[in-house]
Order: sequence, then C-alpha cells, then structure tokens
Amino acid sequence: MRTTKAQQAKNRRLIIQTAVDLMTQHGFEGTTMKQIARAADLGDATIYKYFPSKEKLVMAYFEQAIADALAQMQSTRGQASFTLQERLQLLIDSLLEIVLADREFVGIARGLIARTPMLLMGQELPAKALLQQAFAEMLEHAETAGEILPCGFKPSLAGLLADYVYAVLAYWLRDKTDVFANTTQMVDLSLGVLVLALRSGLIDKVLELGGFVLRSQMARLMHEGSGLMDLLQLARRGMEAARK
Repeated sequence: MRTTKAQQAKNRRLIIQTAVDLMTQHGFEGTTMKQIARAADLGDATIYKYFPSKEKLVMAYFEQAIADALAQMQSTRGQASFTLQERLQLLIDSLLEIVLADREFVGIARGLIARTPMLLMGQELPAKALLQQAFAEMLEHAETAGEILPCGFKPSLAGLLADYVYAVLAYWLRDKTDVFANTTQMVDLSLGVLVLALRSGLIDKVLELGGFVLRSQMARLMHEGSGLMDLLQLARRGMEAARK
C-alpha cells in the first residue's frame, strides 16, 4: 500500500521524537538507527527512506522545531498590531517553549555539531531559509508601517537574525538561572538594541562594515560571563540618548 503524504509526515515526526527519546536516554553514540526504527514500530530499512543517517535525523529535529515555532507564532491572535520587537520576541519564545521538553537532547545535538563541524559543511543551519524568510517579512512589515527607517540590507540582516536564533539556543543551554531569567534578559536587551539601531538607520552602516564580523563574534558573545549583558545595556543607553 502506498504511504500518503499525511502518513509520511506522521512517520517523520514519530521517528524524530523516538530518536530524541532514545538519544536522551542512551546518548548519540549509544543509539542505533535500528533501535530507533524498531521503537517507532517501523521496518529496519524503512527509516532510511526518511533519514539516511543519525546525523540527518538530528538536523531534522531543528528543522521541525523551527517550523513548529513559526506555525505557532503565525497562529497567535492580534499579532498584526505587534511591534517588530514583539514579533521577533514571539518567535524566539515560541521556539524555546517547543524545545524546552527536549533540552537534554538539544544539548547532545549541540555537542555533536561542536565535535563534528563538518556536519554543516556545504549546507546551512537547519531551517535557516525558513527563518530568513520569516525575518525578512517582519522587517518588510516594520518598514512599510514606518516603524523603522528604510533598510537596504534586509536579506543580509535576516540571515544574521537566523544565525542569532541558534546563538540564543546555545546561550539558553548554558543558562542555569531560575526560569532562564538570563536568557530572557539577554533576548530582550539584544532585540531592543537591534530595533533602536533600525530606527536610527545605524544598522545599514554596521552591515556595510561587514556582517561577517558580527556573525563570527556572535557565538562567543553568547557565552555566559562574556560581559554581553553589560555591553547590550551600554549600547541601548547610548542609542536611546542619541535619539533624544
């Protein structure tokens, strides 16, 4: 019997969740594709029709989580009246809410990528295109509404924001504060600084100097104890003062 698209999507989600559960219990190396297939009640060969390797399965988890976060954000009522910062915050919050139950697995996945960076060689971060499109639409909406000044680098900025999402995840994994208070503060401050820069037109000048500098330093700055909070607060105060 031919498998319908709906059944394929259901099987794909089942395989991913089964892999999350098994890898959380036994680790990446301690889990085999055969174990995942059998726990999902699928044939040993069937799983390879969906994912050719465990590594691809891990990447697929993030693709699914981000797609779910975007769907959750888009279904939120009243978002047409949200500010740019509120829209950006909503997407981040939706993603963190979705991955919270799988936090241990997310840590395992991040460790895997850190040990084998070749996993991403030749391909973008999982679901980066989806994130980039969503951020580009948010920026376009804010520009049309007159909330921010015209920005000639929206595609580049949208790409940086997609990378920022993964940097937030890395910071969140290290956050030991109650209800992840440091992550909440960091996201609020960093998005606030971004919006202020967009309103002033400063972001165009920053991106002209080279977005690669921002991208290369982003992960390092996201580490706890890096002085990121102080830097963001200083930047926000400076921009607020400059606008007065």
